Amino acid sequence: MKKAFLIIMLLNTLSIVACVPTANNQEIITEKTLAQDRRTREIILSDREIISDAYSDLNAEDAIKSQCHITINTYNGAVLITGEAPTEALKAKIIAIVQVVSNVKMVHDNLTISRPSSLESRASDKSITQTVKTALKQIRTLPDFDPAMIKVVTENGIVYLLGLVHRDEGSVVINVTKLQPNIKQIITVFEYLD
Repeated sequence: MKKAFLIIMLLNTLSIVACVPTANNQEIITEKTLAQDRRTREIILSDREIISDAYSDLNAEDAIKSQCHITINTYNGAVLITGEAPTEALKAKIIAIVQVVSNVKMVHDNLTISRPSSLESRASDKSITQTVKTALKQIRTLPDFDPAMIKVVTENGIVYLLGLVHRDEGSVVINVTKLQPNIKQIITVFEYLD
C-alpha cells in the first residue's frame, strides 16, 4: 500500500506543470463513447471546448495560474469548478472568467478559500474517484445503466457526481457512492431526464 501511494505521489509530481492545467479537447469521440454517453457528439465537443477555453482564459491570469489549484469539469454545458483560491477576490475572478466562456449554461462554484491542496490530498482524491467508479460498475439493478454515463470528480474528499440521469438511476448511484470509504460529502450535479 505504501509503495502504491509513493508511486501515485511520484506520478502526480511529474504531471504538475502549473496550478491550472491545460485541457485537450481533441480526443477522438468513438462510437463506444457515444453509446455510453447520453450527450450528443456536438454537446460532448462543446463541453470539451468549454474546458479548454476556460483553462486557457484562467492560465492567462498570472495570479490565478501561480496561486490557485483549479479543476474544471463540464457536463451538458454545466460547469463544475472545484479547487482552492487563496482569496475571495481571486475566487470571484475565476468564477467571472468561467461564466463568460462560450456555451456555458450554468456554473457550480465549489471553490474553497484556502491554499492549494497537497499532493497527498490529490492522490487520496484520485483513489476515492477510482473506488467510486469501480463500485458503480457493480450496479446490476438498473436496466440499460452504464456507469460511464456518470462523471465522478473528487476534491478534498468531497465526491461530485455529474451526468444526465433518470431519478431512479441517480438514487442508486448516490446510495452506492455513500457506501464507499473516506468520502466526506457527496454533491450531485445531475441533470434529471424525468
